Amino acid sequence: MVHTTLRQAIADLPVADENRTGYERTKFRHWVDADRDGCNTRAEVLIEEAVEPPTVSAGCVLTGGTWHSYYDDADQTEARALDIDHMVPLAEAWDSGASAWSAGERQAYANDLDDERSLVAVTARENRRKADQDPAEWLPSATGALCRYVTEWTAVKTRWGLSADWREAAALVELAADCPDEELTVVLAR
Repeated sequence: MVHTTLRQAIADLPVADENRTGYERTKFRHWVDADRDGCNTRAEVLIEEAVEPPTVSAGCVLTGGTWHSYYDDADQTEARALDIDHMVPLAEAWDSGASAWSAGERQAYANDLDDERSLVAVTARENRRKADQDPAEWLPSATGALCRYVTEWTAVKTRWGLSADWREAAALVELAADCPDEELTVVLAR
């Protein structure tokens, strides 16, 4: 477990060039039903993040419910209109160290329900704008979301021992300068 502050966690991220050689999304098996309760990772995140809980029926079919997409400060009442965003996208994780992981480690990363910052329900529109970009290239459209986003990004990178490239590291330092330097606790996954 790491107890630090946002700015120190950013300073502690290893900085390295990225390499996308060999990346394929299929190398990160995702949306599994790890606890075998009938609901896959996507559904588990939707259930957990609902502002108003959906009804969960046989086969883990979700009906009703309300969610808040903090990236764009938008409420949504249709689960199918939401994407589950990997805070640090799979391609970015690959570029930042996951290329050296085993298939099991990549699956654990892609389905990480043990840290609520790893996966987040957001509007499909906002998630697709983000794609596989890091904070040097993309930020949430809701200005009030910036500090939370930078903190969660840094926590996930720290949790999984991922590096930042030079532009990303500089962007994180610059963005965090305008955020409270709050305490940050991260349980390491690796």
